[in-house]
Amino acid sequence: MEHNVVFFFFITGLVFGSFYNVVGLRVPHGKMFSSSRSACPSCHNILSWKELVPLLSFFYQKGKCKHCGKAISPLYPIIELFTAVGFAFCCLFINSPLEIGIGLLLVSMLAIVFVSDHTYMIIPNQVLLFFLPLFIIYRIIVPTNPWWLSVLGGIAGFGLIAIIILLSKGGMGAGDMKLFSVIGYLVGFPHVFLTLFVATIYGLVFFLLQKLLHKGESPLIPFGPSIILAGGTVFFYGSTLLDWYFSLYY
Repeated sequence: MEHNVVFFFFITGLVFGSFYNVVGLRVPHGKMFSSSRSACPSCHNILSWKELVPLLSFFYQKGKCKHCGKAISPLYPIIELFTAVGFAFCCLFINSPLEIGIGLLLVSMLAIVFVSDHTYMIIPNQVLLFFLPLFIIYRIIVPTNPWWLSVLGGIAGFGLIAIIILLSKGGMGAGDMKLFSVIGYLVGFPHVFLTLFVATIYGLVFFLLQKLLHKGESPLIPFGPSIILAGGTVFFYGSTLLDWYFSLYY
């Protein structure tokens, strides 16, 4: 029975991952609710349902548009597979239904932000304004102790990135600042500081991987996905990480 549930979450993740690709690409242009059907970005041919099956269509078409032969961005299957694995992970390793919900939200936000940040270097306000109320509702149901640590975490998250922007003279963007404020509200204070540290580690790993893939070049790396991934890590394992760290000195 458990395997069936995990499989259900995996398939659901594939479907949502396909949708998150669309959201991440359309929202920055204000076209999310456009009535236009999905089309090839190169030849603009309308895609049939066979070309829109999550993950399978990419491999069936050998990574190319069947109309014009242009390569399909690997971002599509990557996001679909990531979302599927992320949903299955939440089902397998999180016990509380409420925390499973938060895990699914974090995976969803990460997928959307990765698409928009990777493609346009933009984190849309509409995306943050969608997820923030859901995190607020969660913190009303399961408040930090004391409750105002969530608010302080949001303020600290905003302030930390604002300071980095000023010191680096624009090394990070306002989208990162607002995103970190949302994540700071979720993880609370003082875990927001640990989140920044973990996000920096993730960002460094992504930078090194990209540099290897680009043969020594220094590509621009969006920091938004690292922030969300770090937020999820700290939300679920922050106390464990801190206990482990302090155990090294005592």
